[in-house]
Amino acid sequence: MSSFLASVIIFILLLLLILATLRSAFRIVPQQQNWLVERLGKYHRTLGPGLNFVGPFIDRVAFRFDMREVPTEVAPQVCISLDNTTLTVDGFLYLQITDPVKAAYGSSNPMNAAMQLAQTTMRSEIGKLHLDQALSSRQILNTAVASSVDEAAVNWGIKVLRYEIKDITPPAEILHAMELQITAEREKRATIARSEGQRQQQINTSEGQRQQEINIADGRRQAEVLRAEGEAKAIELVATATAAAIRTIGEAAVTDGGMAALQMQLAKDYISQWGNLAKQGTSLIVPANLGDIGSMVGTALQMVRTENAPRPTTPPAPSTVPTAR
Repeated sequence: MSSFLASVIIFILLLLLILATLRSAFRIVPQQQNWLVERLGKYHRTLGPGLNFVGPFIDRVAFRFDMREVPTEVAPQVCISLDNTTLTVDGFLYLQITDPVKAAYGSSNPMNAAMQLAQTTMRSEIGKLHLDQALSSRQILNTAVASSVDEAAVNWGIKVLRYEIKDITPPAEILHAMELQITAEREKRATIARSEGQRQQQINTSEGQRQQEINIADGRRQAEVLRAEGEAKAIELVATATAAAIRTIGEAAVTDGGMAALQMQLAKDYISQWGNLAKQGTSLIVPANLGDIGSMVGTALQMVRTENAPRPTTPPAPSTVPTAR
């Protein structure tokens, strides 16, 4: 009975040993990972994703690498710009292992080596720029650091995808001075904009007043022209009417009884006009022969007769014919 129990125990131990050996001989590698196998302390091969066989007792998995992009934070560091201003700069370095063999045996800590190189390169690049240039040239600094680290990381089996600056922090007094400068610049722009607005307003006002004065002057000129044209038209009409009236009187005077009627009208008008003169003022100068109305009327009638009398035609001048000698 005791021998049977000992046999069972030995069988179980052998089974456990076989299971342990099989478990160590077969390895399942996850996706996007590479495992490096060393045989008796020397690099043997690289295990890809999936099920892999490893020699028991002589092979061992020495390194496990994640082949995905790895973001690594670069610790803040103090840099000095070209104008001797201290800046605190930090960022992120995005790395990817492309050659696991070089990553395992090219450097003892490739990730740390890449971060240290990124910090050194950033200090060097900041030292080439003034403060204002460093604050406004983030993309240039990112490209310079990524290119420099990528060139050196080839021997480490690492690919530098990009570098991004997180913060660039000047000293507190520099920040205060920059805030004052920004405030002054904004006030300057506001003052310029306000003065430009006032200038444009004055220009618009003066242009409006000028146009208003021009319009008023044009209106007055047109009114004067129209008034003068109206007065000229009125004078013309009055003159035409007066000429027509005189012509009618002259034509009526040569008819039968026309002279007597004209004589009566002249006497009537003469008396009426002198009566109006006496009403308009207290002082009046009269001619010596005021009572001799008949002579006045006779003189006017004589002028009418003379105007209506037929004018003699002037005979043509005799032509002079030269005589021959």
